[in-house]
Amino acid sequence: MQTPLYHIEKLATGIPGFDLVSEGGLPKGRTTLVSGTAGSGKTVFAAQFLAEGIRQAQQAGVFVTFEENPNDIRRNIFSLGWDVAAWERQGKWAFVDASPRLGEETVIVGKYDLGALIARIENAVKQIGATRVAMDSLGAIFSRFDDPALIRNELFRIVSALKQLGVTAVMTAERSQEYGDITRYGVEEFVADNVIILRNALEAEKRRRTIEILKFRGTSHNKGEYPFTIIPGEGIVVIPLSSIQLRQRSSDIRISSGNAELDRMCDGGFFRDSIILVSGATGTGKTLVTTEFIAGGVAHGERCLLFAFEESREQLFRNAIGWGNDFEKMEREGLLRVVCEYPEVASLEDHLIRIKAEIEAFKPNRVAIDSLSALERIATIKGFREFVIGITSFIKHAEIAGLFTSTTPTLLGGTSVTEMHISTITDSIILLRYVEIFGEMRRGITVLKMRGSRHDKDIREFIIDNRGMHIGKPFRNVAGILAGQPMQISPSDLEIERLNAMFKERSE
Repeated sequence: MQTPLYHIEKLATGIPGFDLVSEGGLPKGRTTLVSGTAGSGKTVFAAQFLAEGIRQAQQAGVFVTFEENPNDIRRNIFSLGWDVAAWERQGKWAFVDASPRLGEETVIVGKYDLGALIARIENAVKQIGATRVAMDSLGAIFSRFDDPALIRNELFRIVSALKQLGVTAVMTAERSQEYGDITRYGVEEFVADNVIILRNALEAEKRRRTIEILKFRGTSHNKGEYPFTIIPGEGIVVIPLSSIQLRQRSSDIRISSGNAELDRMCDGGFFRDSIILVSGATGTGKTLVTTEFIAGGVAHGERCLLFAFEESREQLFRNAIGWGNDFEKMEREGLLRVVCEYPEVASLEDHLIRIKAEIEAFKPNRVAIDSLSALERIATIKGFREFVIGITSFIKHAEIAGLFTSTTPTLLGGTSVTEMHISTITDSIILLRYVEIFGEMRRGITVLKMRGSRHDKDIREFIIDNRGMHIGKPFRNVAGILAGQPMQISPSDLEIERLNAMFKERSE
């Protein structure tokens, strides 16, 4: 098929996730403005654009610095795993140093142009055969000019020169606020062919990084903001939620929950590629259900991965032993991996990437997260919803079973934030509830939902001992359990209700 005459080719940046959001990368041979507040990741984006070009496509790059000197840049980005000095020796990376010198005039008045700088850039590009150019940051050099018209003219000259060289360029610019004017001088975005905005917004005392493609002239891209994070040794990683599609296959193969009676309540167990939510108040047995789910998989030779965000490794192993399951032995046999982390040690985006990496490395048949509710503390509502969508989609596409736990806000039930965001995208929901009967607290369990399968509708009592969970008979004379308001009903009351219903049906 012949390429259209005016087709705009895209150059893959190599930045994880960004090429999906941009539908292929940056428009080739054009200039892209990357704007953001201090600390939003502009310099990292510019440097990573060059670094990934060298690492993945053997494309040399020129870095033009207007603010930091080259030594500072080499040192700062070395922590991201990029040895710029080595690339310079190999002729793959070149600096054009336009950073201010001590005692240099800070404000330029009258006629002045950047012709000498443009010549230096052209020389560096030709010397190493560069196909990529990064300029960081325009604000540092334009602050030296007192005439806005002069700023616009010189920026036009730079963009035109880069286009004539045939390179794909990234220019960074600063903005004073996360939502408002795109750049400080208000002219940069009108000169560049493309505009990308990086944000590091503070909401509810939590920082959240996002990237938005505001403008791609003549070509398509995904709209809206997408979360990203900056990881040591990797750089920017964008989480492209728009790439999530409902195309995963569905299996009718059943797997055991680890509890024979719960399997019977689920008409033979969970589906192999299902997402299960276990919801209940603290102490109702969520971690025990998780432990039996893991032990049930190991008993059938399946590899299991457990993420714990509320209990330490030692506490989990002690509890498992108390219920008759030896997690340490399971690990030695290579069938179990346990990852324990406190939620506050990283951002929610970092946790999502870590979970994905662990799944890809360990290749489990089952994954359990205990609990999702603990992760609510470190995210905004929007960020948490995106995390839930991202992790459930990833697990479903991997065609493995996933079990998540959620803590209800009150001891007797209620809907948590976690349930609000995950209940509609789960395949099965198991509810654990406290039931008060004649001044005694008991525990109840019910299968609220099981997509594509029959299931037991009863609310059944269960007890916990040193052998695990034992599910007993249904509660027959108690109402309001799921609503969190259990109420004892006498058999005569039940009979009266049944008769009233019968006469009402006949009268209608």
